[in-house]
Amino acid sequence: MPSLSAKTIVRPTQTALALNLVSEIDLLRLKTIARLHARGLPPDVGWEDLLQEALTRFLIGTRPQPEGVPIVAFLAGVMRSLRTAHWRRLAGSSRRGDFRLGHKLRDCRDLELCDPVADPERSVTAEQQLDLLLQLFIDDPIALKLIAGLGEGLSAEQIRRAAGLSRTEYESARKRIRRTLLREGLTCASS
Repeated sequence: MPSLSAKTIVRPTQTALALNLVSEIDLLRLKTIARLHARGLPPDVGWEDLLQEALTRFLIGTRPQPEGVPIVAFLAGVMRSLRTAHWRRLAGSSRRGDFRLGHKLRDCRDLELCDPVADPERSVTAEQQLDLLLQLFIDDPIALKLIAGLGEGLSAEQIRRAAGLSRTEYESARKRIRRTLLREGLTCASS
């Protein structure tokens, strides 16, 4: 008669926790990151799948962790690469005509940005980030006008006209914003 442990399925997350490769907090962070990366993927690929696959690849050694890279950042990168691989497969199948969204994918980022309704978690995060941004520039009305214009999707020329700024004032405010964001560590990758 087989033992009870032979019938137990141990998931990669349980293994990683048991081996102290990740903490409970790291696992919560990874779950959040996995949810973000899973947005827009086909229904058969859930966030749990991305997380489990990333951990599996790490545990079996097909994706070794570079020295000096924190585990959360490393596994987030693995999940991002898994997401990209899914999109490449879908883009390849769209050329063959069996992808059902009705349009071809030029780039995997095309559909990543097409989430018209933000979930509550994303909305709260966005509100907190906006509040932080506004607090940073509370004493700089020109910077606040520039940020508001950017939030509305206005061009530099439209913002300058609406705020009554010269080109020099606009550029100075833009540089102040950039320096403040860099100082606070609130930058993102530019495209």
